[in-house]
Amino acid sequence: MLSDYPAPVRFLPLGLHIPEDDPDRKPVSLTGLPRGRCELPNETELTLLSPGDIFLLYTDGVYDGSDKEERRKLEDVMREQYRQSAKEICNALMDYAVKRDDHLCQIGEQDRIDDKTVFLIKRN
Repeated sequence: MLSDYPAPVRFLPLGLHIPEDDPDRKPVSLTGLPRGRCELPNETELTLLSPGDIFLLYTDGVYDGSDKEERRKLEDVMREQYRQSAKEICNALMDYAVKRDDHLCQIGEQDRIDDKTVFLIKRN
């Protein structure tokens, strides 16, 4: 029976909850007027991604942050692909990472190869 299950609970999106005792919850008054309580917006009013925005997460097997030239090359892939669908952008990034692995194998640095994951959200 459905009544045997707890009611669903809704939370603010991850990272948007401001605790009651957080100093950022109370606005700072620069005019000398008393501080007021900051009202949290309704989560439906928050704009997390605007049209055209791309949110990208990837593991260190795609880019580990150690080489500025590698970062520039990944940014070039993004610049070339940003108008494509999210799937096509992910595929281009993964293709680049796999080609990089091929190069690492050729130069005998297989130990630098790591698993790869790309997570991308694109708002149209």
